[in-house]
Amino acid sequence: MEQIRAFIAVELPAGAREALGSILQDLQAVVPAGVRWVRPEGIHLTLKFLGDIGAKSVGPISLAMSQCAALVSPFDLFLSELGAFPKLKAPRVVWAGLDGAVDALRGLQASLEEELERLGHNPEGRPFSPHLTLGRTREGASIAQRRSVGDDLAMASVEIRGELPVREIVLIQSTLTPSGAIYTHLFSAALGPA
Repeated sequence: MEQIRAFIAVELPAGAREALGSILQDLQAVVPAGVRWVRPEGIHLTLKFLGDIGAKSVGPISLAMSQCAALVSPFDLFLSELGAFPKLKAPRVVWAGLDGAVDALRGLQASLEEELERLGHNPEGRPFSPHLTLGRTREGASIAQRRSVGDDLAMASVEIRGELPVREIVLIQSTLTPSGAIYTHLFSAALGPA
């Protein structure tokens, strides 16, 4: 059976991608080395990483997405802050945080998680933390190197602004290649009653 690497996300509109492109340029100037930055067109607000799924799962997943999306009215989020996982002092992932209707986003993600668990997908092992990944510290970076990146980030005076209207959720196939992931939309579900 054909396997597809997939995830469910909120796709970013052009304005948000442009804002993130500017933020990434500013960050690259402030953090000269040690981070693999994400291309703006590769940034998504991931709600559920599914991993490898069978092609026959796309239909039931799409139905679950439609059911969950229909229960939530469209809402708006805003880029709000710069942060890092697990912590800014020694980052592995650099992210932009979100503000606005975050409770609506959490509710949507929780209902998706519940519906997908009924279909046999394992629930996420950690609480949902809404963010947009901007970069990752380089593979094999020492604690000292990560600390240096964290120091650079802490000193950064980068303006984090941008609007992210949430109107639909998308099932996306991710094909990994040596030059980066290629994303293919498999299905989208509009928010609000049909």
